[in-house]
Amino acid sequence: MANKVKISEQNFMAYLERLTAAVGHADRHEPLRVYLEGLLLPGERKSVEPMAARIDPRNVRSRHQSMHHFVATAPWDAQEIMKTARDYALEEFAYHGGVEAWILDDTAYPKKGTHSVGVGRQYCGVLGKQDNCQVAVTLSLANELMSVPAAYRLYLPEDWASDRARRRVAGVPDEVVFKTKTQIALDEIDGLLADGVAKAPIVMDAGYGRATELRDAIAERGMQYVAAIREEMTVQLPGQKGVREHIAVGDLARELPKSAWRSVW
Repeated sequence: MANKVKISEQNFMAYLERLTAAVGHADRHEPLRVYLEGLLLPGERKSVEPMAARIDPRNVRSRHQSMHHFVATAPWDAQEIMKTARDYALEEFAYHGGVEAWILDDTAYPKKGTHSVGVGRQYCGVLGKQDNCQVAVTLSLANELMSVPAAYRLYLPEDWASDRARRRVAGVPDEVVFKTKTQIALDEIDGLLADGVAKAPIVMDAGYGRATELRDAIAERGMQYVAAIREEMTVQLPGQKGVREHIAVGDLARELPKSAWRSVW
């Protein structure tokens, strides 16, 4: 058991060494280590103050200030951190069958209040309904054994993007403009391709599967996809152009005989 703990500590320090290189200035290295330690320690609340209390109970105030400065105002590049973590995980993928799928999805965070960037009443997958939350468009790389977040971008609703005063107070950079989730998803896909990440079928839910422009763009990039679709979505049957109008997927499914169905899971 002691040997396993030692190996885990060595692995953590090796991972931390890469992240500290990505985060830049030496003043940020210790706050990064402490912040990651706080995320890994037991405890449901992962905001800065309760983590500071668990890590350094005798110096909660100073530890909290240091961690908060690192998270809120220190000028480190979140995308560079994401890339470093992704590349670290890809080395492990190489020993476990490689990347078998890119998973495109939304990640939602329920929120109270109106000040967090991008917060608003929108669909929250965690709650399964419309509610006050932030939403990010994410891409993960996965196989049967492993998965790793590979791209992440916060969705900025149009009312946020067009509100200059609100943007200024929240510190939203001028270069961040409104983009649909579909546009963000395509940007993320292009970013991974530009970084040389191995292609794999893109798996997505019906929210993205219904976007014809996204499916076409994925095909244009020489990639395959598996997309959930809603039953009201219409399709044109092969060889039926000019013969039969588009048919809703739900109606088509109900017309098929039992012999046309097979289990794929």
